[in-house]
Amino acid sequence: MITRLIALAGGLAALALIVPELASNYLARQNDSASPPLVSASATATASYASGKGVVIEADRTGQFIGTFRINGKPETGMVDTGASVIAINTSAARRFGIAVGSLSFNGRAQTANGVVEAAHVKLDRVEIGGISLKYVEAMVLPDKALPGTLVGMSFLSRLSSYRVEDGALHMVK
Repeated sequence: MITRLIALAGGLAALALIVPELASNYLARQNDSASPPLVSASATATASYASGKGVVIEADRTGQFIGTFRINGKPETGMVDTGASVIAINTSAARRFGIAVGSLSFNGRAQTANGVVEAAHVKLDRVEIGGISLKYVEAMVLPDKALPGTLVGMSFLSRLSSYRVEDGALHMVK
């Protein structure tokens, strides 16, 4: 039990360090009307690898990897963040994914650009991109004001057989 609490505290601490800057960058890109679309054309393209199914996401002009995921069957634009311990979603997204936000226990804490916010631990039924599909993926739900978009963290990436950045693209293999 104490090991799980320590792991959860570590995940929240890592999330608290990463979310403010990423959220600010994400909002700035969304508000820049002259910028290209957040999702690159190759974000949903899949390629078959000998070791299984793979997905390649090209970096956007700021070097971020943004793709279209399916979370609990619903499409969601997400920024891949290797510095985030878990997937981070806001309450509006959680509702879209069929999560009963009113019944969540917001007993965790996360430091954001707007200060310390309450966070709730959840498991997403399914997270997909291209041919990659994972069940029961750890995530945290934060208030809408604290997190404008979805961050796809290590709770997804660490369950892949491999992921790497090469020539400005993120290669993920199930």
